[in-house]
Amino acid sequence: MTTEGEKTTTSAAPAGHARRTAKRAIVGRLSWGLADQAASSMSNFAVGIYVARSLGLAAFGVFSLAWGTYGVVLSVSRGLATDPLVVRFSGVSDTSWRGAVARSSGTALGVGAAIGAACLVVGLGLGGRVGPAFACLGVMLPGLLLQDAWRYAFFAAGTGRKAFVNDLVWGVALVPAMVMAARVGSVAAFVLAWGASAAVAAAYGCLQSGIRPRLTGAREWLREHRDLGYRYLVENVSNSGASQLRAYGLGAIVGVSAVGVVRGAELLLGPFMAVLMGLSLVTVAEAARVLRRAPHRLGAFCLLLGGGQAVAALLWGAALLLMPDRLGELVLGGVWPSASQLIVPVTLGVAGAGLGTGAAAGLRALAAARRSLRCQLFASACYVGGGLGGAAVAGTIGSAWGVAAATVSGSAVWWLHLWSALRERHHNPIREVRKP
Repeated sequence: MTTEGEKTTTSAAPAGHARRTAKRAIVGRLSWGLADQAASSMSNFAVGIYVARSLGLAAFGVFSLAWGTYGVVLSVSRGLATDPLVVRFSGVSDTSWRGAVARSSGTALGVGAAIGAACLVVGLGLGGRVGPAFACLGVMLPGLLLQDAWRYAFFAAGTGRKAFVNDLVWGVALVPAMVMAARVGSVAAFVLAWGASAAVAAAYGCLQSGIRPRLTGAREWLREHRDLGYRYLVENVSNSGASQLRAYGLGAIVGVSAVGVVRGAELLLGPFMAVLMGLSLVTVAEAARVLRRAPHRLGAFCLLLGGGQAVAALLWGAALLLMPDRLGELVLGGVWPSASQLIVPVTLGVAGAGLGTGAAAGLRALAAARRSLRCQLFASACYVGGGLGGAAVAGTIGSAWGVAAATVSGSAVWWLHLWSALRERHHNPIREVRKP
C-alpha cells in the first residue's frame, strides 16, 4: 500500500523536475543571447579597427557617420517591426510565429527600402567624401535591417542558436568582403562590403527559417500593432538620440577632448556592456514567456534580472578600480589618467541602467507601451539634462556624475511603473497579451 507521504513525494518529484527543466531552458536561451552578442560585438569591433587602420582618421570619421546613421535607422526598424514581434509572439505556436515573422521581416525590409531610398538621394546630392558613403548605405540598408530582424525572430521562437549561427555567417562573409574593400581603399567600398556581407546573412536567414519576408504584409503589421510600434519607435529613437545629444553638448561645453575621455571610460566597461546587450536580446522574450506560464512570477523574474545585472556592473567597476595604472595605460594609452577618474560614476550609471532593464523587460512583456514610453522619455530627458547640467557645473567629471544620478532616477521610475502595471493586472487579470 502506498502511504500518504509517498504520494506527496511522488507528486512533488515531477513538479520539481519540471521547474528544473524550465530553469535550464531559460539559462540556455540566455546563454545563446550572450553568445550571439559576443559574435556581433567582436565582428563590429574588428570592422572598426580594420577600417580605421586602412583609411586613416578623416575617412574613418566618414565611415563612422554612416555607421551611426545605421544605428538610428535600426532603432526605427526595431520599434516598428521586431519589438512588437518579441512582445506578442514569443513562445506561441509555430504557425502563429511564422505568419507574424513573415509580416514583421517584411516590415523591416520595407523600412530599409524607404529610408535607404532617402539616403541614396541625399548621398547623390551631397557628393564629396560623405555623399558616396551615404549613397552606398542607402543601397545596403534593406539587407542590414533584414539580418537584424532574423535575430529577433529566432529569439522570439526560443532558438537563439540560429541567431548566433546567422551572426557567424555575417562575420565569415565579412572577411573576404573587407579584404576586397581594402584593395579599393575608399569609404564607399567598405560600406558596400559591410552591407553586402549582412545581405548574405539575411539571405541565409530565409533558409534557416524557411520563411520569405512578406513586404505586402507591412501595412497590415503596422496597423495591427500600431498601439505598440509607434510608441516603441519613439522610445528607441529617444534612447539613441539622448546619447548623441549629450556627446554633442559635452563637446560644445567642455571641449571635444571631454567626449574622448568619457568614451574611454565607457570602453573600460565594454565587455560588461556586451553582456548587457546580449541579455537584452532575450529578456523581453523570456519575460513574455513567464507572463504566459506563471504571471505571478513576473515581478520576481524582472527583479532578479535587473538586480543581477546591477550587481555584476558594480563588481566589474570594483575590478577596474583595482587595475594597475600600467595595465590601464596599455589599454587606453594617454586617455587612461583622465578616464580612470570617471570609473566610479560611469559604473554607477551602468549599474542603474542594468537595474532598469529588468523593469523595462516586464513592461514590454505586459505590452504596457504607454507606461514604457513615459519611462523612456523621462529617462532620456534626465540623461541629457544630467549630463549637460553636470558639465556646465563641474566639467567632464560633473557630466559623468550627472548621468549616473539621472540613470538611477530613471531606473526608479521604470520600477514604479512596473509595480503599478502589475497591480493593475492583478485587479483586472483578463488582459490580451497577444493579438491573434
